[in-house]
Amino acid sequence: MPATSTRDLPPEWPAWQPTSDRVIRMGVVGGGFGGCFHWHEHPNGRVVAVADARPDRLNRLRTLYGCERSYPGLEELLADDEVEAVALFTPAPDHARHAVMVMEAGKQVISAVPTCTTLEEARELVKVKERTGRTYMMAETSFYRWESITARRMHRAGAFGELVYSEAEYYHPLNGAEREALWFYQGQRTWRYGFAPMLYPTHTTGFLVGVTRERLTRVSCLGYGGGEPALRDNVYGNPHSNQVAMFLTDQGHAFRGNVCWNVHAHGERAQWLGTEASLYMPDSAARPYRVVWSDGSVETEGPDYWPTLPPSMRVDTGHGAAHPFLTHEFLTALVAERAPVIDLYEALAMTVPGIVAYRSALEGGVQLAIPSFDPS
Repeated sequence: MPATSTRDLPPEWPAWQPTSDRVIRMGVVGGGFGGCFHWHEHPNGRVVAVADARPDRLNRLRTLYGCERSYPGLEELLADDEVEAVALFTPAPDHARHAVMVMEAGKQVISAVPTCTTLEEARELVKVKERTGRTYMMAETSFYRWESITARRMHRAGAFGELVYSEAEYYHPLNGAEREALWFYQGQRTWRYGFAPMLYPTHTTGFLVGVTRERLTRVSCLGYGGGEPALRDNVYGNPHSNQVAMFLTDQGHAFRGNVCWNVHAHGERAQWLGTEASLYMPDSAARPYRVVWSDGSVETEGPDYWPTLPPSMRVDTGHGAAHPFLTHEFLTALVAERAPVIDLYEALAMTVPGIVAYRSALEGGVQLAIPSFDPS
């Protein structure tokens, strides 16, 4: 009999207990988003070096982590023999190249999303990771949003019945002061200027791949531009501020994914619709959290996952309390000498569909096949 309440589901992990006193010596590169992860507050983590080309962000990292050693860039930090793992929060178009540099230097890496922006980069990452044997993890927040954890538990227990349709949305409207702050620095364009929505897909695709481990195999994507100057003049040749994709999975299921920069909505949201139960995340339109069961019962409050973390990490530092869970997973994977759950293959299964969706949008929505980078 499938579960009919989330209270009946097997746990994702047991309550936290210390298992090792090993400490992973971290280097943190990138003082924007990189300052949201508290490696230094985990019992198995310590930040020994930080790096950023911007003095203001470098000072922020030094202060946050109480770290004396700092560098102007990744190359200098990689020469530091005390650093054994690197948290990479550099510009998105640099992620693949920088992750390759970290692994080639013999260090483990956790990278901000996306893993890469081209299929060529995906192939190179697989080649280098398999040759060096280094650990790679992607810091995809949708995997550890608490609704996703519940959806994953429901799927593993068969509580959805068959999960026939899912949809996910990532809305980050770029306008006004926020756009100026993200698009420009000291009068120069940043990597975000005109960046294509579907080249940043994992806050959408992660809600399916991270729950069911299905692979997205085909896609048709449509884009909307709006005619603003950034969409006529950017280094990506991207004409779209919003992109909406329809995917097919290797299990024959449909999945809709939106990534939009120019909408009056905000945040990350998904819903998973099954034959026996469905789960709905809350969103900025005030739609509430719901688990709806086929017997008519409805749950309006989700489980509490804080007890699965060390007490020092039970603080929401962003993205629906996902940050401390990502921190914990990377450090404990290294301590246990196992692959992290969002390893390179899972990361590419979330990232590559967006790269192909972007190509589909440029071609007017033609349906395209999505290559697999899983081990044969």
